[in-house]
Amino acid sequence: MAAERRPSRRLIVALDFARLAPALSLARRLAPLGMMFKIGKQLFTAEGPAAVKSIARCGPVFLDLKFHDIPNTVAGAVRSAAGLPGVRLVNVHALGGLAMMRAAARANPAPRRVKLVAVTILTSMDAAELRRVGISGPPAARVVQLARLARKAGLDGVVASPQEARAIRRACGRDFLIVVPGVRPAGAARGDQSRVATPADAIRAGANYIVVGRPITAADDPVAAAKSILREIASA
Repeated sequence: MAAERRPSRRLIVALDFARLAPALSLARRLAPLGMMFKIGKQLFTAEGPAAVKSIARCGPVFLDLKFHDIPNTVAGAVRSAAGLPGVRLVNVHALGGLAMMRAAARANPAPRRVKLVAVTILTSMDAAELRRVGISGPPAARVVQLARLARKAGLDGVVASPQEARAIRRACGRDFLIVVPGVRPAGAARGDQSRVATPADAIRAGANYIVVGRPITAADDPVAAAKSILREIASA
């Protein structure tokens, strides 16, 4: 099922904070715009499920914990994550393999199910970094290979860089979700991201959702920054 077409429903703001208070303060300011909020390892480790419950009052949640373990352990983690209030998206690591992803999918049955996506290759990794961990070939080829594996496992989609979105869309079809991090407005610093694109470019390439963190959370006016990105999404 594709993301809604309203620009606000295609933006996910990464609340990468060490504590709940500043994350919740920002989420409350951004909530009237109607986007989703991402809770990752830093905030979840510090505050736990209480962070999810609080942020969910401001909007739907992408729980970005990238589960990667033996199939039974990942199945249990997905089951617990799907039971948290307001969680719309949950992710696992595609490199955990077909059996692990199938176990995750079975742990997330209808009717009360979340959208389950697999992380392919982290957007901070380039070809040289992949070679260092024993993965050969260009990132794009490995990403598409992992996306096909996620689809075979019964997952709803993948997390991938904007540079691979178009190839994934061709390989996996129109109803396969593509969540794109590493999105930077024109002129913004790359930070620790290697494979990036602008919001408009990511949408045009086939992204259903784009994830934006520091260009919004570190902005002098986060609401204005978010509105600017929403306008760019609308233009695409």
